[in-house]
Amino acid sequence: MRNRRQFLKHAAGASAGMFLLGSGAHALQAGERPPQAGSVGRRREVIVGRRRVKTVDIHSHIALPEAAEILKGTSLEKLAAGGPTRVGTNPHSLGRERLQTMDEMGIDVQAVSINAFWYSAERDLARRLIDVQNEKLAALCAVHPNRFVALASVALQFPELAAQQMEDAIKHLGMRGAAIGGSVEGQELSSPKFDPFWAKAEEMQALIFMHPQDSAVATGVVSRVQGNGFLENVIGNPLETTIFLSHLIFEGTLDRFPNLKICAAHGGGYLPSYSGRMDQGCLTLPVRCPKAIQKRPSEYLKQLYFDAMVFTPEGLRHLIEVVGTSQLGLGSDYPFAWESNPVDHVLGTPGLSDSDREAILGGTMRKLLRIPA
Repeated sequence: MRNRRQFLKHAAGASAGMFLLGSGAHALQAGERPPQAGSVGRRREVIVGRRRVKTVDIHSHIALPEAAEILKGTSLEKLAAGGPTRVGTNPHSLGRERLQTMDEMGIDVQAVSINAFWYSAERDLARRLIDVQNEKLAALCAVHPNRFVALASVALQFPELAAQQMEDAIKHLGMRGAAIGGSVEGQELSSPKFDPFWAKAEEMQALIFMHPQDSAVATGVVSRVQGNGFLENVIGNPLETTIFLSHLIFEGTLDRFPNLKICAAHGGGYLPSYSGRMDQGCLTLPVRCPKAIQKRPSEYLKQLYFDAMVFTPEGLRHLIEVVGTSQLGLGSDYPFAWESNPVDHVLGTPGLSDSDREAILGGTMRKLLRIPA
């Protein structure tokens, strides 16, 4: 793996004279200057209490065509393309189209990740895929370093390898953490098997962004969520997040690694909305809770982080009441059409102080992702 200086020099050279557009790359003519980020339209600046706030979106995605090339002829090839995105977006680009949407939303910086789909890959294929994905994503982010940061892909089915991939990506590619799914081929991430990965994440103080993948299958509810309503996602994704977090709490993972920085997608799923039942469960049936944990189950939510994708002011206010404003960040789910106005969602929620809004809009994630003020 090249060191970071060599990598960034190579990325800058590869991108010189190029500006990534929504439909691909455009070669500049002689004498042309590359457009500046946000030059397509006026960039919205977010002001809270007369002060400019740098906004950070922790939840955005990209799909890389290079992954499909590596996986050609395998069962994973179709998964590499990603799912259906909002009309008019290019899920493969960090260029003008995405920047324009960010400018309109008032998003200064996006943390970009790739939804995990490779946990069934054998070791050599997984290693090659992750190497290409991390290098390509880091190169794309390097074109607009003030607008994008990257979260590494890791082959979590091989925990020691995943730990090394994360370390290499942070040290040599300038990535700010890693993105993972909520389970690995039916295995819970609270299993001691995955402790090498958690140990490395804690050691490096890396932000780990958990996003569900194939959640209807992963949660075992696939036969129950057929029909109308997109229930495999609407129910499946928050359910997968809920199960993931619950196991980390009850199996003692968060006690073994108390300084982990984990951010759960979709507002933590259903767990923050009904955390009292988690506390009551072991009192009602103590025989089902033989493993002692150091705190009340609901208290662990205050050491985790969450995006604010809960869609309503009432939902956001409840999430704040349970976990605190210091544990939240913006989430757009770009290029998927789930949250079109994440900034306005926060600004429009009544009862928040200026410091509350500053923390959610970017203050907390900026520190976790090591983004300059």
